[in-house]
Parts: sequence; structure tokens; C-alpha cells
Amino acid sequence: MKYFITGSAGFIGFHLARVLLEQDHDVFGYDAMTPYYDVTLKQRRQEILERHERFGHVVAKLEDRSALERALTEFAPEVVVHLGAQAGVRYSLENPQAYFDSNLVGSWNLFDIVKDMGLKHLLIASSSSVYGANEKIPFEETDRADEPLTVYAATKKSMEVLAHSYSHLHNLPTTAFRFFTVYGPWGRPDMALFKFVSAILKDEEIELYGQGKVRRDFTYIDDLIEAILRLADVPPAEANRVTDGTVIDTLSRHAPFRAVNIGGGRPIDVEALVDAVERALGRKARTRLLPMQKGDVPQTFASPDLLQALTGFTPRVDVTDGVRAFVDWYRSYTQTG
Repeated sequence: MKYFITGSAGFIGFHLARVLLEQDHDVFGYDAMTPYYDVTLKQRRQEILERHERFGHVVAKLEDRSALERALTEFAPEVVVHLGAQAGVRYSLENPQAYFDSNLVGSWNLFDIVKDMGLKHLLIASSSSVYGANEKIPFEETDRADEPLTVYAATKKSMEVLAHSYSHLHNLPTTAFRFFTVYGPWGRPDMALFKFVSAILKDEEIELYGQGKVRRDFTYIDDLIEAILRLADVPPAEANRVTDGTVIDTLSRHAPFRAVNIGGGRPIDVEALVDAVERALGRKARTRLLPMQKGDVPQTFASPDLLQALTGFTPRVDVTDGVRAFVDWYRSYTQTG
């Protein structure tokens, strides 16, 4: 199978590409290598992928339509996994333009180019952030997602809506997967786990917003990749509509389009995450409790029922084990990086 992955040098894209290459698929990566965080980390990921003879790539922005069209046309993929985006909830408060450019203009470029390519499946990365101010838990895909609290969330929800229209107009099988706080080896430096480990090892204070009571449904990277791969084999169609009566399928009545949560449905508070880090490091953290940050939500909590019904899989790695794996990687990376 031929997979085209946007954001291939990013945290999730790197892991996905590596697994696909190990399974002997052909993979083409498209990444802008933007300096939102340390480009060295992206380059190290890219170097690992380049060791595989079935991997090709180009460095360009999604907003560069001609470069994107050239790469897609020449590679002629069967499946496209759209992970490339301007990430980060808090950064969207500082630089909203980056989110409109990448997440909206860039995504539109991609949809408009692939609409007539005869793809078997287009998978697009959305986020639990689209649930915004939703107070009902756990978050189900059929819940309202019309009250985003950040520009990041608004662009992700807008991308879903745009994708549905292209799916309808061009019969393009599309799955939007909403992931929940992904973590693990090779993770981003702007994420809480990376920051906590780095600070504790330096005996620096860590900041816990929401007085440390913010709850997140953490998803280990290997679980996320497993879920994406399984979803890739289930392109939205009436033939695979879930009809068991206990799960509400999001398969559109007007398009081959579906939204699916990827999360285990086991939220923990941030203080519990810190505890797991302390145990993995064998060190105590110095913490400072702070109020909620603007745009933050008090809790994310995925319903994994639709994912389970479609794929037979629910994320299962415990945070204790996942944090330990991250700490092992971090120590190795910082010694050699």
C-alpha cells in the first residue's frame, strides 16, 4: 500500500511512518520543518525514516499548493493521512495566523488536490479540543462541538466541516479521528510530560495549572498508531455502518465521512501524571499551583465505544507504563542528542 503522510517529521507522523515502513508499505512524507519547537528533534526523526528505502519525502508547507500537488501527483498514494498542522493550544493565543494558514488553507489545498485522485481513504487528524465547552462526559462523537475555546480548536473543527463537504461532493472516503492528549517517546517539547521530566531532572519548579486538578485522557503513542492503522482499513461506507444499537455511528447520511475518538476513556488529573513521573525518575518534583489558563478545559474524557465497534480496539497502555517508556527515551535522547 502507498501512504502519503503530512507532518511526517512530527511526533505522530514519525511513529506512523516508521510502523508502516516496518510493515513494508511505501511511504511519502511531507513536512514543513517549521521552528515551532526544536527543529533538531524533527531532523532526528527524519533521519531515522530516511534509513528505509521505501521512504521518500519533501520539505514544504501545506500552504505551498504547487509543491503539495507535485508531491501527491508524483507519488500517487492510495491512502493519505493528514497529520500536518500548526499544533499547540496555548500558542494559538499568541499566533493565530499560523493556525489559519496551516490548518485551514493548508488542509483545503490537500482536500482540493486529492478530491479526484481515487483515494481508498483519507484520514485527517482532529482533536479532543473540538469538544470545547462541552460539559457532558464522556465525550461522544455525536456531542455538540460548536463552542470551541481556542483558535486551535476552531480550526480543527472547521477542517472537519470542510472535509465533510469535500467527502459529499466528490465521494471521498474520509475519517476524522479526534485524539486525546497523546504522549510517548519522541514527544513534543511543548507538551506537559516533556516539560515535567526536563524540569524535575534539573531540579526546577513545574507549574500545575488548574491547581493540579485538570484531568486529561492520556493516550500512549503506540495505542494511537494502532488505532489509526485499524481505522485505515475501515473507510466510511454503508457496508460498515455500526448497527448494534448500543453505539451511535457518526457515519454521515450524506457522505462517506465519519468522526471517531481515539482515547481510552480513563482520564487522570495532572497531579497523578506528576506522581508517575516522580516514580519513573526516582525524584520528587517541586510544584507551583496556578489557576486555569485561558482557553483550557477542566477535563477531557473520550468515549472509546465507536472506535471499539469499528476496529475491535481500545487504547490500553497504562500511564505508569507509558511515562516510564517516555523517561527511558528522554534519558537516551538527551545523552546522545
